[in-house]
Amino acid sequence: MSLSELLAGVEQHEKTLTVFNAEADTVRAVREQFRDRNLVVEHERTHSGGPGGFAVLTTETDDGQDEFVTATSVEATLSDGGHGTPRADRASARPILDHLDETMFTSYDTNDMVAASREIEDRAWRLGKGQVHAGFQNLSTLDAQMEIYEPLADKDRLEVHAYAYPDEEVPRHDSELTIHVERAEEIEHSWFVAYDGGGVDVNKCALLAEERKEGKFYGFWTYDPETVDWIIEYLRTSYGLVPSY
Repeated sequence: MSLSELLAGVEQHEKTLTVFNAEADTVRAVREQFRDRNLVVEHERTHSGGPGGFAVLTTETDDGQDEFVTATSVEATLSDGGHGTPRADRASARPILDHLDETMFTSYDTNDMVAASREIEDRAWRLGKGQVHAGFQNLSTLDAQMEIYEPLADKDRLEVHAYAYPDEEVPRHDSELTIHVERAEEIEHSWFVAYDGGGVDVNKCALLAEERKEGKFYGFWTYDPETVDWIIEYLRTSYGLVPSY
């Protein structure tokens, strides 16, 4: 399985958010909030008309059945903020977004991707141990991230690997950062940051996306330890075999 195949598998598991007993303007606001997610927002009313304004998140199982995921008030849903980024603090009570970690986001621009990446980089910085594997498509983009990645790589107990397609010379640096130059289409079109949490499952997180249109990224973030482990193992065994810098 490749990174693109992993993305395709996540994309197939579209979720549905059904808003009950809410006004049309409220439903439009919910749709607008989650416009950049692979999420269907539907509007229904109960026979009794109550309780007022609640939302139910469901997902489709492999046999085509709807499976309940979570429910919350519409007010809480709107306060979540749909255009989110990975959260450094998993204890925050955000019932809908907490279950959208492995739901595709769509049409993120470069600024969105940088913001999402910073959340994971910040966690690695604060914990200060483990491994970070990051890819920003090409060396020119990586060069713009060096002010973040050089200090990160110089953490005593943190091992940092960067992967990039060679569109220019390798950035010069005096840090412990390992740069893997890879002439692979997958690397050229993918943006990812994966952190192994220092070996602690609850701290593991990853962001993975691909550029499908110029400047537009489609992908997901995850806190699932098995998914994070797979991404890192895939990168370690598929790349990083050529001379590094």
